[in-house]
Amino acid sequence: MPLTNIDGRRLGDSVFDKTAARNLVVNGAAQVAQRATTQASVTSSGYYAVDRFKTSLGNLGTWTISQSTDSPDGFAFSYKALCTTADASPAAGDFAAMSYHFEGQDLQFLNFGNSGAKATTLSFYVKSNKTGNASVELQQRDNSDKQVTFQYTINSANTWERKIINVPGDTAGVINNDNGTGIRALWWLNSGSDFTGGSFRSTWTAEADADRNVSNLGVGGATNDEFLITGLQWEVGNTATPFEHRSFNEEMSKCLRYYEKSYLYSVVPGTATDVGMINLRKASTSSTVTNFNLEFSQKRAAPTVTIYSTDDGAAGNIYDSSGATNRTAQADDISERGCRLVLSSALSGANNLKVQFEAEADLL
Repeated sequence: MPLTNIDGRRLGDSVFDKTAARNLVVNGAAQVAQRATTQASVTSSGYYAVDRFKTSLGNLGTWTISQSTDSPDGFAFSYKALCTTADASPAAGDFAAMSYHFEGQDLQFLNFGNSGAKATTLSFYVKSNKTGNASVELQQRDNSDKQVTFQYTINSANTWERKIINVPGDTAGVINNDNGTGIRALWWLNSGSDFTGGSFRSTWTAEADADRNVSNLGVGGATNDEFLITGLQWEVGNTATPFEHRSFNEEMSKCLRYYEKSYLYSVVPGTATDVGMINLRKASTSSTVTNFNLEFSQKRAAPTVTIYSTDDGAAGNIYDSSGATNRTAQADDISERGCRLVLSSALSGANNLKVQFEAEADLL
């Protein structure tokens, strides 16, 4: 007898196969926010609040980035960018966008660079106080930034709307089979004239800045402008299927490949706390020690490691509770699985050291 799932369909039936592992986006429902739920005074590109959602900024305003509970039916969270200092007249090269980066090795089944390159569909829920036409772009980073760009429309202010974008396969551009960015998707919020004035691209062609943000939504031109997005899904085929919801545990496990911290989930890195700490003990008084080993979950690549004192949250320090003092240290010999913590001066007595850490290996 063939194996079946709980509603009687056989494992292997086409209907069943299409219900799982469709979505290439990790944390598409904005469930996981390890760094913080809100990060204010953001003026430069980086990963803030919601895991895997990158804020891309170039001299265009000041923002508060948050994991918002404002979300469409069926979702608990969204990524929210709120402008706190506006830029009504961006310079030509200024920009603001939200981007998502896909590893090249996760995209090999799309068969880009061959005659059988697969068509895909990008879908998402979006909300803004701004209405009108907006731009979304996909860049193939491995091939001289080849791009496709599309227009979508926000019809009603402050209303959640689902958008669907059909994306053709690229028969001429190979995506490298590695752990770097194979494709990045950008939802443009605002920009200067360098990124507007061109035309949308419905086929993969060489990147041109003027074609990237053809329809400029203009979020950030006024204080309190906002852009919210959730339900990101990128899947094979020309039809947008219902969003593939995954458990928090599954999304968290996937996010750890890119970012990890020793702190409890709800605690912001740099907080003075012992909870979740790594305890490094030197029991012997007859030998000197200058370094300790630190292990973490498998990362995409050797991460950037930042350590914090448990006593006051000071970066670049380990707290020596035996001497009630901070000791400066740095991460060295960093690999995808761990590193050494090297003290600036050797320990000769019996010491009890306490440290917190974060390890970041997100795609650039």
